[in-house]
Amino acid sequence: MTHADYMQEALAEARQAAAKGEVPIGAVVVVNGLIVGRGHDLRESLCDASAHAEILAMRQAAGRLGDWRLNNATLYVTVEPCAMCAGAITQFRVQRLVYGAPNAKFGSVDSVLNILQQPRFNHRVEVIAGILEDECRAILQQFFRTLRNK
Repeated sequence: MTHADYMQEALAEARQAAAKGEVPIGAVVVVNGLIVGRGHDLRESLCDASAHAEILAMRQAAGRLGDWRLNNATLYVTVEPCAMCAGAITQFRVQRLVYGAPNAKFGSVDSVLNILQQPRFNHRVEVIAGILEDECRAILQQFFRTLRNK
């Protein structure tokens, strides 16, 4: 599968979030070509500010693999991670992050901050941005457009 194929899986997670009234952000964790973790935003449903797609997907992957270190993992997420998620990506020791749309307000990989390449940290994460960017942006725009019109 390609980066676009895995991002389609993350978009499927984002659609699940939207169906629940959550912000439509989705994530999948891939190791050796297999999806080992999935997540979508559940902050409202769980009343938990940390229930972001990335964190839920990484927790599931770590549980399935039996190791909190995701050294050989690629995390696919529809939107550039926030500071909390970028920190978690570093703590989980994710090898590679692939994201779709930038996050001009909270993006902590390229847009506002660059946590994943912090020279003082002992772990760096390879970053690939812009995979299915238009589709990832569109699902968010549609969600917020609908919310504003209510």
